[in-house]
Amino acid sequence: MSGKIIASDRLAAIADTLREQGRKLVLTNGCFDLLHAGHVRYLQAARALGDALAVAINGDQSVRLLKGDGRPLNNENDRAEVVAALESVDHVVVFSEARVTRLIEEVRPAISVKGGDYTPATLNPEERVALEKAGAEIKIVPFEPGHSTSGLIERMRTLPSP
Repeated sequence: MSGKIIASDRLAAIADTLREQGRKLVLTNGCFDLLHAGHVRYLQAARALGDALAVAINGDQSVRLLKGDGRPLNNENDRAEVVAALESVDHVVVFSEARVTRLIEEVRPAISVKGGDYTPATLNPEERVALEKAGAEIKIVPFEPGHSTSGLIERMRTLPSP
């Protein structure tokens, strides 16, 4: 397992250290079930916004809650390992709740990044309040058209059998 995969309390300590140094921790989150070019570009753009990028990955149970039966395709440990292997990613944390609110409250990132399918107005209200309390900037990275996990899964389902 990668040394990049850490517990939330360790990430909070890293965020504190960065803050003391006048540096910024960027936090983003998601399921990252089937990694594709859209994810890679998104994470590279997120990393460019600060000094270190932490990716919070939804645990298996929360993915099922958010995406429905049949998801995730890959378990949380495998998803964390794949995301941690990316050069743009400095730290990975797996969280079990449906929303990343508790982690935001604990870590207090300088910047929170969401994909272009979000707007500040469509963020979960509790998450938005936690980000405001933390003093975090909210940045939206444009969505990569034609790159979605759901789209990939649908295309795989419609492929003819060999």
